[in-house]
Amino acid sequence: MATVQGFLCKSRVKENNLTVVTQFLLMGFQGSQDLRVFLFFLFLVVYCGTICGNLLIITLVSTNKNLNTPMYFFILQLSISDLLLTTDIVPNILYILLNNGGTITLFSCIIQFYLFCVSITSECLLLAVMSYDRYVAICNPLRYASIMTSAHCVKLASLCWLVGFTIILSDNISISMLKFCGPNVINHFFCDLVPLLAISCSDTFIVELEMYVLSFPVAIIPSTIIITSYMKIVSTILNIPSSTGRQKAFSTCSSHLTVVSIFYWTLFSVYVFPTKKQSSTIGKILSLLYTVFTPFINPIIYSLRNKDIMKAIQQTRWKHIVSNIPWLERF
Repeated sequence: MATVQGFLCKSRVKENNLTVVTQFLLMGFQGSQDLRVFLFFLFLVVYCGTICGNLLIITLVSTNKNLNTPMYFFILQLSISDLLLTTDIVPNILYILLNNGGTITLFSCIIQFYLFCVSITSECLLLAVMSYDRYVAICNPLRYASIMTSAHCVKLASLCWLVGFTIILSDNISISMLKFCGPNVINHFFCDLVPLLAISCSDTFIVELEMYVLSFPVAIIPSTIIITSYMKIVSTILNIPSSTGRQKAFSTCSSHLTVVSIFYWTLFSVYVFPTKKQSSTIGKILSLLYTVFTPFINPIIYSLRNKDIMKAIQQTRWKHIVSNIPWLERF
């Protein structure tokens, strides 16, 4: 307790007779040392798996000609977004667990929140674009090649990233202008919007209004596109006469639908429809699902349940073996 009180004193400066906070203390997951050690190694394994899994998908899609399709191009973009998200969040969690809390400057806090918003926004838009891609492939297969051209896919992906980096700038600027003069202890494992607004001594109406406005292009519109696309996809699949054809059509979008369900359920639970009885612990657990575990699960879903990815892995392994044993090239 004395250490925390010392930190609280050192992280405040006087500005026009107002105490202004210059640093925050992220509490993370409070508990016994055994619990924190367990969580540290759990998150470390998940982080390493996330990095390896997403880098594997990026490498396979970039180097394998059989994966040179719009669907896998967007999966590659999703892997980049997942890498950005997990790298922004998880190393800081590991540091907090080792030290039973961690300090972060106001500037670093704003940067972390900005990168978090960029990755989340880009992922929301990419998932919507991927649902549109599946809609065209299943509902309009004869025109798929002419609609989802390479140039069109690049434009859609670029638009997702451009919107991700620019649309939340105004809100982040507004947050950076807030004054923090009260308690500077954040009961979370990263600089999220809700705990930041909770400890601000400024009027947060403008920031909250901006977030509600931004929720439409960032979450509401993409989720509407996804729901509409899958309603038409399901309708088309049910009209396929053969059960084999229905199963094949559904298998092409089942992985994406699984990822969408996990991601949007947790995201909406935290930001769009949070319950009043939702405790800080429940909020942390839900945040963990989409910041730590979803980027880890995505490569597993897209690889283990995808025959093309598994085939590409086998081909890459065989090429590596052949390159090291030249006489195998004759076979």
